[in-house]
Formats: sequence, C-alpha cells, structure tokens
Amino acid sequence: MEEPCNGTARVSADAGVPLHRQLYLVLHDEISRGALASGDALPTEQTLCDMFGVSRITVRRALADLSDAGLVDRRHGVGSFVTRPASSDGSHLDAEREVESETDVEVIECGVRSLPPAVGARWDSRDDALYVLRLRRARDTGEPLVVTEAWLPVDLTAVVTESSLARAPLHRLISDAGVTLECLEHEMTAEIAGPRTASLLGTAIGSPLIRMNRVAFAADAPHHVLSTVMSPSKSRIVVNQNAMDMEEGGRMFVAHDVLRPTN
Repeated sequence: MEEPCNGTARVSADAGVPLHRQLYLVLHDEISRGALASGDALPTEQTLCDMFGVSRITVRRALADLSDAGLVDRRHGVGSFVTRPASSDGSHLDAEREVESETDVEVIECGVRSLPPAVGARWDSRDDALYVLRLRRARDTGEPLVVTEAWLPVDLTAVVTESSLARAPLHRLISDAGVTLECLEHEMTAEIAGPRTASLLGTAIGSPLIRMNRVAFAADAPHHVLSTVMSPSKSRIVVNQNAMDMEEGGRMFVAHDVLRPTN
C-alpha cells in the first residue's frame, strides 16, 4: 500500500474553497488512487489536524462528508475506516445515477427543433431532432451546477416529454423505449459563458466553462448527442482508469465541489 496523506497535498484558506471541503478532496483522492484501501483506517482526527494545520471541527466536517458519500465508516471511539474505493467498478450509468441522487433537475425546454450544424457533424445527416434542455441544481442548496442539452431522434417525442422527465432520468426513458446503448464517445472542450448559459449557471458572462460532448451509439450507429456545460469553480470531470482498462478509456464521471449547508 502507498503511504497515505504524504503531505504533498496542501489546504489553504486562500484557495477559495472551504477548508473542510479541501480536506475531503485530499482524502477522497487517497481512497480513489488506492493509498487508502477498503478496510484501512484513516489517520486519527488529531493526526489530520497536525498534518494539515486545521481545526478538529474542520476534520470532523470532512470526515462527515466522506461518511455521507459512503466512503468511510466512522466508529465512535475507534476511528474512521475506508468502506469502498471512491472509483466504482460500475458503468457510466452508475456515475450518472450518483449525480442524480445529489441533484434536482429542471426542464427548461423540450421540443422538436432544427439540428445545429455542430451537432449534425457528430450525428447522421438529418434536419430535425428532439431537443431537451435541463438544469441540474444541488439538492441541498439549490445552487445551479450543470446545464445539459440532448438531441434525440424525433421518434422519441412521445416518450421523452417534460412530464416524463420530471418522473424519470433521460437514460431510463431511452432504455424503457427499447434502446440499448453500446458505448459513449466523449469530447471535452473549454469555452466562455454566453448570456443564456451564464444566466442558467448563475455566473458572469465571459467566465470560463467546461463542456463535455457525448455521442451515444446503438446498433452500431450514433443514436443521440448529449452536451453538458459546467463551471470549473463548482465542478470537476474525473476519469478513473486501472491497468485493465487504460487502453479502453476508463470510466468518467462529474464531481461537484459545492458547499453543504450548515445547521
């Protein structure tokens, strides 16, 4: 096992992220990369205080967040122990389900419209598509996190509606329609926020954004196109790989670094 918490990662009050959240991310990374394996004990609260120069309250909040995420088991009077690796062996849909459990979705637009040329270049040649625009907010705070656009075959119009999206996530509606997805092709880019996106995400026009475009394949052909945009000040794109799947592209998910409300 690697030596955990080797001191190369620092936390700082000047980083613009709460100290307990920074410590959470450091420990999350230790678990994710295997420095702390399932069943291992985390350093004691006092040891973490001394290592990172933070208060016991900060340490306890970070450990509580790790416990809420299902990554550690806190045993009173004994310590905190890793319960499972942060990177799941599950599929891309497992990661999406985790995001869904932490956010609420608001459907901004749902209807047939002309296919933009940039989307058409990734898809089969067609004129129209079912367009779905959604906004995901942090469930605890209501903070806007992610704007998601989807361009779908028009034959899903009766299945993917504003009311159905309020009851079930998009991937489930697609699956229930009998579509079996085979793979996803990812593309990540950077851009600046235009007026509409800035308004939806609650950020300034011209601020930096991350965009992730995905083409979903079914029956050996592109089936639909998804595009997600988020602010790097609130979210990260994390790719997990092990020795077995490095050549296959690994697994990808989105993690949100947002402040939890306090009582």
